[in-house]
Amino acid sequence: MARKSKDVYFSEIADLVSSRSTCLRNQVGAVIVRESQILSTGYNGAPKGLAHCDEVGCIRQVKGYKSGERHEMCRGLHAEQNAIIQASYHGISIKGAKIYVTTKPCSICTKMLINAGIREVIYIEEYDDELATQLFKEANMIVRKIDLKRNFGRSSSGT
Repeated sequence: MARKSKDVYFSEIADLVSSRSTCLRNQVGAVIVRESQILSTGYNGAPKGLAHCDEVGCIRQVKGYKSGERHEMCRGLHAEQNAIIQASYHGISIKGAKIYVTTKPCSICTKMLINAGIREVIYIEEYDDELATQLFKEANMIVRKIDLKRNFGRSSSGT
């Protein structure tokens, strides 16, 4: 049996983390890693102590907002945001780390990842956000899509 690459391993963990999401529209998970060690995880959902969308409904669905529109009209935080916040809450520097996410980050999360010092983004599913793509390029960040089926067992560059 072939050993999973680190990229596959951490991407699968991000997928598992997404199973905690309480979003009614899209379950996303994120794992921040440096030197092969998990520093923080996050999934999309409401702030601590507040009711989740699976309990009170989705404002965005009720209002008819399409994916990618009116991010501020959501009671939840994105997985990347929660992973950054969790690291900060626990006093963990994520400068120079990689983030594995189930969905390519939006432009809001991209700006946060740049300012948090994340150097590489590895994602499973596409998310069409032209501004995010432009910001990643301007920041000279490494952004890669991983195909879990195709990459199973292949070694990855050092994580």
